[in-house]
Amino acid sequence: MTATGARPIGTEDEAAASEAVRQMFDAIAPRYDLLNHVLSANIDRLWWRRAARRFRAVLARPQAEILDICCGTGDLTMALLRLRPAGARPILAGDFSRAMLARGALKFGVEARQKPGCGKPRLEAPYAVPLEADALHLPMDDGSLDLIVTAFGFRNLANYAAGLAEFHRKLKPGGQLGILEFSEPGGLVGKAYALYFRRVLPAVGRLLGGQRGPYHYLPASVGAFPAPPEMLAMMRQAGFVDCAWQPYTFGIAGLYTTTRPAGES
Repeated sequence: MTATGARPIGTEDEAAASEAVRQMFDAIAPRYDLLNHVLSANIDRLWWRRAARRFRAVLARPQAEILDICCGTGDLTMALLRLRPAGARPILAGDFSRAMLARGALKFGVEARQKPGCGKPRLEAPYAVPLEADALHLPMDDGSLDLIVTAFGFRNLANYAAGLAEFHRKLKPGGQLGILEFSEPGGLVGKAYALYFRRVLPAVGRLLGGQRGPYHYLPASVGAFPAPPEMLAMMRQAGFVDCAWQPYTFGIAGLYTTTRPAGES
C-alpha cells in the first residue's frame, strides 16, 4: 500500500505529523549541514548542482518566478542562484521550520551577494528571499510560478497528494516541477545501502548531532516513501505531464521532473 504522507512515530493524523516534522527539523538545524555532508560523504553537493542544472533554461530567464520549497538550510537554493543571471528576479526560498530557514537565509541572503574577500554586497547579484511557508499551503497566487523545486523535503509532507495538487495550482501552465528525493536501490548496492542507512547513519547522527529521533526517522521515512513508479503515477494523477525520474548515484537519490500542461487555463 502506497504511503499517503509522512507519519513520525506517535502521530496519528496530518496535523500532528506536520508539527512533529517541524519540531524535529528545528531541533537539528544547528548541526544539519555538518551531518548531511558527513553522512553523504559530500555526495549531496553533487546532487544539488546536478538538479539545478536540469532547470538551467528556466533559471536563465531573468523574470522567471522560482520557488525552492522545503529549502532547509539553502543548499539547493545556492545551487539555483549560481545559474541565475545578474539582476534576475529573486528566488523564493520557503520552509516551515523557522530554525532551518534562518540558517539558510545566512547563505542565500549574504553569501550569494558578496564577492570573495569583499565585504560589500553586489546588489546586481542573484539572491533569494526567505519565506516561512508550508508546502501544503503556499502563500503565492495560483498560476504564478514558472518553477517549483524541492530537495529531500517532499518526503516529509503529511499528505503527498495534497502537496502535488498544491504545486500544480501554483505553477503557471507550462511551469515545471522538480522533486529531489531519496530512494531505495536494489541489488548488492541496495543491501549495502540499507545496512548503512538503518544501522550506521542513526548511530553517527546521534553521535554528531546529539539527537536520536531524527536519524531513526530518516531511514523509516525513505522506506515508507512511494517507489519511483508509484510516485510517477501520483504525479500524473495530480494532472502533470512528461513525468520522469532520473536516478543519482546508483539510485540512492533521484530527481523527479514534470510539467503542468501548457494548455491549461
